[in-house]
Amino acid sequence: MKLSVIVPCKNEAGNVNKLNEKLQDVLKDINHEIIFIDDGSTDDTLNELKKLKDIKIISFSKNFKKEAAIYAGLKYSKGEYTCIIDGDLQQDPKYLIKMIKELDKNEFDQVVMVNKKRKEFFLNKFLKKIFYKLMNIISDVDFINGASDFRMFNGLVKNAILEMSEVNRFSKGLFSWIGFNTCYMEYDVLKRYSGKSKFNFKENIKYAFTGIIGFSIKPLKIATFFGILSSISSFIYFIILLIKTLIVGKDVPGYASILCVILLLGGIQLITIGILGEYLGRTYIEVKKRPIYLIKEKIGFDESLL
Repeated sequence: MKLSVIVPCKNEAGNVNKLNEKLQDVLKDINHEIIFIDDGSTDDTLNELKKLKDIKIISFSKNFKKEAAIYAGLKYSKGEYTCIIDGDLQQDPKYLIKMIKELDKNEFDQVVMVNKKRKEFFLNKFLKKIFYKLMNIISDVDFINGASDFRMFNGLVKNAILEMSEVNRFSKGLFSWIGFNTCYMEYDVLKRYSGKSKFNFKENIKYAFTGIIGFSIKPLKIATFFGILSSISSFIYFIILLIKTLIVGKDVPGYASILCVILLLGGIQLITIGILGEYLGRTYIEVKKRPIYLIKEKIGFDESLL
């Protein structure tokens, strides 16, 4: 089989039929499989998927997030190449042929689609730009601004991703961390065909935070930095007070200055404890070895081969 197409979807009942039509049309001359992962949809997505022909379906027992859906699709895919595409029709399937041709040259192991012209709110665009700059500073992984999960790769890349079985997943970081020769292509993002985006501002912030915690330990060094800074400042202040007492005499310290120092140090301590808690919490989740996802139903697979 030449290509496996993985389509994570949640509440995409109005999109899956149209997307499948486009995929089948583009790939009509290519031996392929299309795997839809229903990530705990609460609308009619699963029923709409069951009406489609020539596809495979994995339905989760609940919403395990897109990262888990991607992992499940990779685990059950059988193609020489694997492609990940969103279920909202904002990523045009026409690019799949171009991606296949690029991989066939055997110069690259994966092709990543990059969008640099996406129309979105100024705040979102600004925060994403800051996020990518921050990640490139604090982590050892190179992050390309605008790089999406819309990508195609060979078996080497797929197997490398499957070897990393952490629960707290950040796919953009994982695909960058494993290395391999990567080709970046620009693409145009289309308007959503139906429904509303599940990635709101809050979800973007949570996703970004997962990336920071998952691919850098530098936030842990904040406690050390502030501790050293506070110690040096305290020592300097002690020397100043000592000299002042010897020269001027005893002085009653001001209430405001003491309160400011207490609040400042208390705030620093709470911030560092919070950062430590985030890392500790994620470690706690990982060591329990819970599965990344749970499958409620599989359709279209040859069970004897799984």
